[in-house]
Amino acid sequence: MKICVIDVGTSSIRSAVTDGHRVICFRQQSTPPDMPEPGLVEFDADDMASAIVQTATEAVNEAGGVDAVAVASQRGSAVVWERKTGRPVAPALGWQDLRTVGECLRWQAEGLWLVPNESATKLVWLLDQHDPGRNRDLCFGTVDSWAVWCLSQGADHVIDPSNAAMSGMLADDGRCWSDALVEQIGVPPRCLPEIVDSTGVVGAAAALPGAPPIAGIIGDQQSSLIGQRCVLEGLAKLTFGTGAFLNVFTGPDRLIAQKRSDRGTFPIVAWQENGETAWGVEAMMIAAGSNMNWLIDDVGLLGDASESSAMADSVADTGGVVYVPALYGLGTPHWDFGARAALFGMTGGTTAAHIVRAVFEGVANRAADLLEAAEADSGYHIERIRADGGMSKNPVFIQILADTLGRTVELCPVPEGTALGAAVLAGRALGQWSSWQEVADSWSPRAVVAPQAAADRQRWHEAVQRASRWYPELSDIGL
Repeated sequence: MKICVIDVGTSSIRSAVTDGHRVICFRQQSTPPDMPEPGLVEFDADDMASAIVQTATEAVNEAGGVDAVAVASQRGSAVVWERKTGRPVAPALGWQDLRTVGECLRWQAEGLWLVPNESATKLVWLLDQHDPGRNRDLCFGTVDSWAVWCLSQGADHVIDPSNAAMSGMLADDGRCWSDALVEQIGVPPRCLPEIVDSTGVVGAAAALPGAPPIAGIIGDQQSSLIGQRCVLEGLAKLTFGTGAFLNVFTGPDRLIAQKRSDRGTFPIVAWQENGETAWGVEAMMIAAGSNMNWLIDDVGLLGDASESSAMADSVADTGGVVYVPALYGLGTPHWDFGARAALFGMTGGTTAAHIVRAVFEGVANRAADLLEAAEADSGYHIERIRADGGMSKNPVFIQILADTLGRTVELCPVPEGTALGAAVLAGRALGQWSSWQEVADSWSPRAVVAPQAAADRQRWHEAVQRASRWYPELSDIGL
């Protein structure tokens, strides 16, 4: 069975045809967001739509046709468009956008806990700017909704619970919108997409050759969780993209009752099938791969990411340098949007290699923070953790990661597990997999990396304290 998975990422659109085990063919188009001012992150939804259709069409044609289409997507972004014309009313707002900080403070003072990285806050901002009277016939969606709308040529306005949960508007049971919250923040219910199962046919991708069925919709981190076969309770994965996310699958029960635990993790809908919700626990690092972009594009220490492994490996250690990767603040367990990236311990002998290695160690230490929080909240001790994403291709970083976690790291068969997970969901809808146990049993890592040394976590914690609350007014905004 061949599935075309369209992965709508933060900075690119990737369309891959896969059988759920391997990638048969692949197309990618860069779609970096615009950052008109510090803290503002926007993107052109029409450009995104064009890239979705173009890359998917090329992949489907190369594969000679596909059995189904699935969509995996970044979560928390917001697109608003006219129902009649399908035209976006304004640039879409990315999940990292912080323009709603003021509104979040006001809502929190009223006892309503919404935060900037939830798409509900961005939806309200867009409505206030472009439909203050709430009279226009508009549609809202996270980018999965927008992708399905474009693929179906306006026939389907839907969202799955894994994406809906990141809006901040989903009911506690994970199955429907919270009518009370939607009314409280002034969102017209008619603009919201229909919530559908993550696995199941929702319509036809009429924009693609052969109009294959759209049979899977899932958030990117949940897709990676499934792709790395973490579909049995207690299995966990780490994905290193622009940010980094650690997810633990916890089964049919929501283990964290509140929106966010005291340790900074939160419950996620892993997927929904036949109306039944499967849950997980998520811990989040705001900046992971973006630290590499900073080294390349802003600091100029590297020509491209491929140079980083040899440079970091050219020194035995960081020479006492510690880097806190808080370019946009700290996520789990701190949730300090006012923290900022910092380099400590530099001397006259510090070299570019020391700094690159310190960046690797900083990201690895943040991953260890996520692991400690997720283990405490899920109740599982994770002996082995699975990993994917761009930084998982770097062998020096992965060894540093294993050493810092003190755990064995198993690498995904393909660098991006997202495509595999969404394909599994579409395959489930079409009868390819008989059970989730069969999915779990199909795990086959491309490499296994065991820890060889121990990290100095005490020095790390001291550095984090120094980097914290650099902008106290932003530090008061939590998840």
